[in-house]
Amino acid sequence: MWTLRAAVRRGLPLVRAACSFREGFAPSPRDRCVRALSTFGGQSSDKGRSLTGSGGGATAGRGRKEEDEEEDEAGEEVEDEELLLEREPLLPQGAQRVFLLHPDVKWGAKKQTLTRAELQVAEAKALVHTLMNWSVEETMIVSTKTPDKKLVFGKGNFELLTEKIRGSPQITSVFLNVERMSPLTKKELETAWGVEVFDRFTIVLHIFRCNAMTKEAKLQIALAEIPLLRSNLRNEVAQLDQQGGGGSRSMMGSGETFMQLQQRILKEKEIKIKKALEKLKKRRHLLRSQRKTTLIKALTGDAAIQPRDQLFATLDITAHSGSLPSRMTVVYVDTIGFLSQLPHDLIESFSATLEDVAYSDVIIHVRDISHPETDLQKASVLSVLKNLNLPNQLLSSVIEVHNKVDLVERYEPTEPNAITISALLGHGLEKLKAEIESAVLKATGKKLLTLKIKLQGAQLSWLYKEATVQEVDVIPENGTANVKVIISNSAYGKYRKLFPI
Repeated sequence: MWTLRAAVRRGLPLVRAACSFREGFAPSPRDRCVRALSTFGGQSSDKGRSLTGSGGGATAGRGRKEEDEEEDEAGEEVEDEELLLEREPLLPQGAQRVFLLHPDVKWGAKKQTLTRAELQVAEAKALVHTLMNWSVEETMIVSTKTPDKKLVFGKGNFELLTEKIRGSPQITSVFLNVERMSPLTKKELETAWGVEVFDRFTIVLHIFRCNAMTKEAKLQIALAEIPLLRSNLRNEVAQLDQQGGGGSRSMMGSGETFMQLQQRILKEKEIKIKKALEKLKKRRHLLRSQRKTTLIKALTGDAAIQPRDQLFATLDITAHSGSLPSRMTVVYVDTIGFLSQLPHDLIESFSATLEDVAYSDVIIHVRDISHPETDLQKASVLSVLKNLNLPNQLLSSVIEVHNKVDLVERYEPTEPNAITISALLGHGLEKLKAEIESAVLKATGKKLLTLKIKLQGAQLSWLYKEATVQEVDVIPENGTANVKVIISNSAYGKYRKLFPI
């Protein structure tokens, strides 16, 4: 999905359209020392320094002192950020031959009505294939009436699965295609089957980790991991209590239990991550005031963009400049991708990334019309957009693009305003650009006009000052020119009063 944000700056021919791991846990009660997380952040480094004017020597001295303080603060901030981003591996290293197991709920509230089990398995396969050196050895769809029970499946099916997995030495792990497993379920299944068992949340979170390049994406993932760490903590304390380790007993001298200490450290970490994300959010607001792959590459002509056929190939906002039919320059902003049944904790953590949608003037929803679940994918995207509390005007003006029509024989859209294209072959792109241009102008309250002016008058200089001049076609024979401009409705009203035809 793309967002478009537009702003015309007077006098400039530009329209912007946009829109080893270790966790910071304290040791167990058996250890004598406790590791504490240091305070994240520091004072703002945007302190003014000047070496001009009277008293320059003293000012320079203060400047050097402030520079030293800022360097110390920056160093502390880097160290604190490294602490916040430390974490345990989610998945084992090296190659994995996965048994993909899908619990097919036939009855009850958890029964899927908008999709089929086979399509859910296909999406789960794509997740596994995203991981380096991981392969799906075998898939199985097994009916269940008890998805929330400790063993997920009924007794008969569970015994058959145990015999199957235990008797298949080539299987190194099981991907149970559910959103989340409880620590108890994970422990029971791994004990019964003799291999590691992973749920959808763990797989997706690991993919997010692998693809996170920026500080913001890494912090968002660290925030999404907090609920998982809390769940693991409860399981760890229960095991300590069973072993007589005293996870629920007070630690000597502190008055806190091991559980309370760990919960406090996790809470402090969560607060620090949120503060760090808020700081990055403010920086992004400043950038907004100054500033897909195959389709973006086709629209922009940017040869450096290399499409990747992978889920969550990027977790960060990417922006690419392009031109519309009027030669208006726009910036296409590509947001994070969508996945059906994306774990709620991950959606919450990436709300800062998705908030760029709220600052856009136009949203372009690009659909893979060849996908068998294209309607479900559309419903998933619209559901997320509605949860962002976007203005009704923005939601109602979404441009829906049906891509990959070259893969569907004689395709005709059922939606009346949908634009059909093939980004790969270049079909329909000019129509899409025209629609984008029209939407951007409407959303920003501007017009694209060609005005005939007299060169000897003040019209041209006024237009350069109050509008965005795109093109000037001089007609020397009669001392006039045809000027193509992008101009706001209010400015055009002033122009007509000042320079009546």
